[in-house]
Amino acid sequence: MRTLREVIIDAKERKVAVGHFNFSTLDGAHAIARAARILGLPVILGVSEGERDFVGVRSAVAITSAIRAEFNQEIYLNADHTYSVARVREAIDAGFDMAIFDGAKLSLDENISSAKESVKYAKKCGREVLVEGELGYIGQSSKVFDEIPEGAAIGDDQMTTPEEAVRFVAESGVDLFSPAIGSIHGMLRSHKNPNLHIDSLSAISAVLKIPLVLHGASGLADQNVRDAISAGISLVHVNTELRVAWQSALKIALQENPEEVAPYKILKASSIAMEKVVENKLKLFNNL
Repeated sequence: MRTLREVIIDAKERKVAVGHFNFSTLDGAHAIARAARILGLPVILGVSEGERDFVGVRSAVAITSAIRAEFNQEIYLNADHTYSVARVREAIDAGFDMAIFDGAKLSLDENISSAKESVKYAKKCGREVLVEGELGYIGQSSKVFDEIPEGAAIGDDQMTTPEEAVRFVAESGVDLFSPAIGSIHGMLRSHKNPNLHIDSLSAISAVLKIPLVLHGASGLADQNVRDAISAGISLVHVNTELRVAWQSALKIALQENPEEVAPYKILKASSIAMEKVVENKLKLFNNL
């Protein structure tokens, strides 16, 4: 089975993207895995700090490992949006394949310093663990908004510059890099999220050799995502659309079967709804 690094490098070379989908329930993890398995594609399961606190750090590793072993599936686990080096270490020690140090709200120097410390720890752990760095604040909540989250970088003058990207990657040593290119975490309630700054992405892609990551892909127009992948994105994160699909299907299931008390029966519709979202996104990311 390929390493996660090999999977992402292969996607970069073929100008497609690996799908990254968050889960916080067992039915969610299996929905993501099923969709990827049906399509014969690798996939990354993500758990943010909040999701890890709910699922359990080592439980998330056990779930992923069990699916990988049972189905001989290329499925990997990422410690998504981790805000301290201590919690990066926690994830690495537990057996995660990848961790993101999210210092987007820190100064550039502080962000680089903590990302570098995370990379150093990963390289000493005795196995290959990828570390991603992030530059540019795009919000923190994967939910539905009436308006763009305060402080999210969407203006032309707020995009990560090629110079900042080069410095960050060179000094931190991260394996993957996520620049601010106009995406936001979460979805807007009444319309599609703002378009990405593809020109900014292209400029960064031209000066960096490592794979680039798109966060906040929920709510983006499909063509916008295609353009981002063509411009250099090799890994795409989706969370909010899965949560919305889960909640919507759950509401209907409870309304249609008010006497049902078996959780596995109630949650079946939610699992199918999430699986469909993942399937459609993976097809989009891989030109299928």
